[in-house]
Amino acid sequence: MRLLASSALAVLAGVAAGVSFAPLHLVYLLPLAVAALTLLCMSAGAGVRRGFWLGFCFGTAFMLVLLPWLLVIGWYAWIPLSVVEGLFFGLAGLATAAVRRLPWWPLWAASSWILVEALRDRWPLGGFPWGRLGFAAEDTPLAPLFAYVGPAGVGFAMALLGTVLAWALLHARRHPLRAVAALVAACIVAGAAAVFPWTPPAPSDRVRVAAVQGNVPRIGLDAFTQRRVVLDNHVQATLNLAARIDAGKAPRPDLVVWPENSSDIDPYTDPVARQEIVRAVRAVGVPLLMGAVIGERVHEPWHNRAIVWSADGVPGAYYDKIHPVPFGEYVPFRSLLASRIPALDQIPTDMARGKRPGILQVGPAKVGVVMCFEVAYDGLVRDLVTHGARLIVVPTNNATYTGTGQLAQQFAMSRLRAVETGRFVVIASTNGISGIIGPTGEVLDRAPVRTQAVLERSVGLSTARTPAVRFETWVEWGLVAVAGCAALVGLLQRERRMGRR
Repeated sequence: MRLLASSALAVLAGVAAGVSFAPLHLVYLLPLAVAALTLLCMSAGAGVRRGFWLGFCFGTAFMLVLLPWLLVIGWYAWIPLSVVEGLFFGLAGLATAAVRRLPWWPLWAASSWILVEALRDRWPLGGFPWGRLGFAAEDTPLAPLFAYVGPAGVGFAMALLGTVLAWALLHARRHPLRAVAALVAACIVAGAAAVFPWTPPAPSDRVRVAAVQGNVPRIGLDAFTQRRVVLDNHVQATLNLAARIDAGKAPRPDLVVWPENSSDIDPYTDPVARQEIVRAVRAVGVPLLMGAVIGERVHEPWHNRAIVWSADGVPGAYYDKIHPVPFGEYVPFRSLLASRIPALDQIPTDMARGKRPGILQVGPAKVGVVMCFEVAYDGLVRDLVTHGARLIVVPTNNATYTGTGQLAQQFAMSRLRAVETGRFVVIASTNGISGIIGPTGEVLDRAPVRTQAVLERSVGLSTARTPAVRFETWVEWGLVAVAGCAALVGLLQRERRMGRR
């Protein structure tokens, strides 16, 4: 009965963690959820096996609440992925139970969350970073900390608030002053960057960007069946912009951005698609960065590509997406699964991976490109800045998930990447959410979902590197090493105690 009650409480804590993220974004529940799981793993009789089970219950409930947008594909995507991700959180519960007798255990327990995130960010199938604690930090005092320590450091700060709260509750009766002092210290550490934010140098150059959201009439998996309409919508929105420019109602931008999959028709081989794109580019008279599917997708691998078109309508430099989405852009274990899951008919062949970072010269701007889900991966975003990107652009196609929390969750990640890199971030989506984000994470402009819109804004081009870009890798691996060593010491001490018994 005690295990059943503990399991139910762990599930409730996981639900609280899930609603801490967008779209509900009840973010102040997140440290409470971490504290609840920590207390359960610290309770009498909670050994490492029970800690693993409680962490698994927590993590599975957390993912089920966070990822219901996967029901667009089917329950066979939502439930198995949630269970697999729940196993990683089981490791956090195990590590927390293992370090319970060590001095300063709130530090070691908090670092175990970053160990778990480092694992699930990379494995299996290239990892799945959704639900990292730091990605809930937008519009909180922790958000400015992204510029100093990135997602791993912010995740540690968020977890530390929870583990210190758990310690304070355990010691409040016997040591009330120490409990209060520990909580105050944790809050100061977590919120210090809000008082002393990293201030990017004023950009020496500025460009005017127009981000086009063409709109997709249908949503869900039907979004893939409207290739010609989607392209026509983006062409027409750009022609409307050109007409306003010619009429003197809008200034001419320096570059135009279209979303990922704004042309699901290969413009290299389809003369009609190419003609329409060229017409739009020449009408607006500036370079265009647009997303297109290259290849016929039926019998051979294809590319998800961002192409730069010159102002006179000639395609030039391009970026091929590096990190394909499992079951979205390629099918793992295709021979086993494709015949059993009808939705996979939408992906008859696998996407070919790109091999180089998305650094493209678009008119006067050296642009760093990450496409759609790639914005969730630290290394891809960091590489753009280290290779000289002065502006971050996120072309994305979220039409499949219109009406779900996925749009708001990805938009929140993009906002936090702006803080982390100290760059303006331009998001162009087929159906939303499109937006222009300042380097402190503020939303400068945002288009309504499921509408045709063009966002126009002057943005700065930065060359400065934040501390996060310089040192984030060291922060993450340092916390991983601390967590691993602490868990190992705790397990060895446990084995010695068991041996003496």
